[in-house]
Order: sequence, then structure tokens, then C-alpha cells
Amino acid sequence: MGAQVVERVFPPDLRERLGRSTRLASAPLTGALDGPDAAEVLAATEILVTGWDCPPLTDRVLAAAPRLRAVMHAAGSVRPIVTDAVWERGLLVSSAADANAGPVVAFTLAAITFAAKGALSAAAGYATAWPGFTERTGADARVVGIIGASRIGRRVIEALRADSAGYRVLLCDPYVDEGEAARLGVERVGLAELCRRSTVVSVHAPQLPETQGMLSTEMLALIPDGGVVINTARGSLLDTEALAAECGSGRLSAYLDVTHPEPLPAGHPLLALPNVLVTPHIAGAQGSEVRRLGVYAVEEVERFVRGAVLRGATGRADMGRVA
Repeated sequence: MGAQVVERVFPPDLRERLGRSTRLASAPLTGALDGPDAAEVLAATEILVTGWDCPPLTDRVLAAAPRLRAVMHAAGSVRPIVTDAVWERGLLVSSAADANAGPVVAFTLAAITFAAKGALSAAAGYATAWPGFTERTGADARVVGIIGASRIGRRVIEALRADSAGYRVLLCDPYVDEGEAARLGVERVGLAELCRRSTVVSVHAPQLPETQGMLSTEMLALIPDGGVVINTARGSLLDTEALAAECGSGRLSAYLDVTHPEPLPAGHPLLALPNVLVTPHIAGAQGSEVRRLGVYAVEEVERFVRGAVLRGATGRADMGRVA
């Protein structure tokens, strides 16, 4: 990861703490992992701490790191860096996705609250027409559809179930059976039924070939008039142009922290619609929050050194379910 990122994720006190439990150098390796400057460092490396913009751990990179035993990813998804070579070497991999989940959950809950209150339409009419008493909306007894019982999806569900608003929560996830759905306090339904019954649809599924474009023209058309789509997962999970058409007609509204493509091209309709809020992928850890990722990664290194189980352990079998 770059030097600026290191300073935010691993400020001096965390680097010092890391040094106390390992023989790792505190200076970051910011060049190419398969370049000449990396060879000497990798040759002695037993624990590799990675982050945003880290190159993939290819056969060539791993060949230069014969002593490597574990990879601690101080970010969310390990997909950009993990290759088959990592699993074939039997390396332990840990992700700080749990630490990154907290800000995403908070962002999503804020979006759900805004959606339930009709905040975008109210803001659009602020200067000309305030909503009358009977036109105002609230959260109580709202039906919220959660697509994906991921670590973020589950925490959103937990928060909604604990809220005094009495949200009714529907869940679409092929890996959750009826028993687990009951323990989560949700009703397990298919995607079409979720769309038909939910006034707020929040996306938390991983980006996989089978999830690409899952919120299609047909699915979006099932969401009731006045419904809201929230996406803090991956932009490719919904049909961008179909959503633009639905929002452009005024039938649906949307809160999008991710888009496809990302960023949207200048002049795209979603960027100008008053019933759509597009943010630049900021739901995850930002600014002062990114220290959480460093703390998590350092704690994982400490666990590894003392032989404890890793909290963020991620295996090859998880690749079909993680973001």
C-alpha cells in the first residue's frame, strides 16, 4: 500500500506495536511486489500485511517469498489480491472486513432512515412545497428487503430488528435456510417476492457471476411505487440503466454508494436526479475510521504469533460467498 495510506491505516503507534510482536520492518513496501526492490524484503517475510491497491499475490510474487506463512489484509475484500497460488501454498489469509463493516452498516442504516422519511423528495421540494401532514412518511412497520446475509447484511438486520420502529425484514439469500432465518428474525423469500413486498430494498450480496445484474429491469419493476433502492455492496449487482429509468420516472428513489461503471460518466442521469443520492464509495472506512483496519490487522498478527485462531480467517471455500 502507498505511504499515505500506511500513515492513516498504520500510524506510528500501531507500527511500533507491530514491531514489538514481530521482526517486521516498519517501512512499507510501496513498489511492485515482483520488482527488484521487493526481492530482499519478500525473501525474509513470514507475515505479509496488505491493503488497498496491493498487487495480486501471483506465483511469481510467492516464489520470491519462500518463508511466507500468512497474509493479513488491512482492508475489506481479499479478492483483488488472493490468487489460486495463495491457496495452493496453504497460506493463512485474514481480512479486516469485520472492521470495515461497521461504517458500512452505519451508512446503510442512515440511508434506510432517510428512505423511510422520504428525505430526498422532501429536500427537493423544500423551497417550494413542504409535504402536508398526511403526505409525510416514517419508519414504523416499514418492510425492508435485505439482499444477502453477509457480515454487513446480518448487522443491518440485527440493528433493524432491535429498532423501536418495528421494521419487518425480508431476506433473500440462497445460503440461509428457514431455521437460520428464524434465528435472525427475518422472513426468508425469493428475490421476486422481496421486491414485490419491500418499500426499501438494501443490497448486501457479494459480486459473483450469478449475482451480476440481479436487480434487473424485471426485478426493479416489481418494487412498489415510491420504493427505494440502497446499494452499498457492488454496482454491478443492479442494472444501472434500468434503475435510471425507474428513478427518472419518479417511481423509485435510490441511495447509491457504488455504481456500475464506477464512477458514472459525467452527465449520467442518476447524477442529476433529485430523488437519487450518489456518493463516491464512502460507506466503508474513511478518514479517521481507517485506523480500525490497522488495529484489526495488528491484532491478527499478534494472534498469529501466539498461535491463536484468527478472527478474520478467510479460506478458499469462502470465495464463493465473500464480496
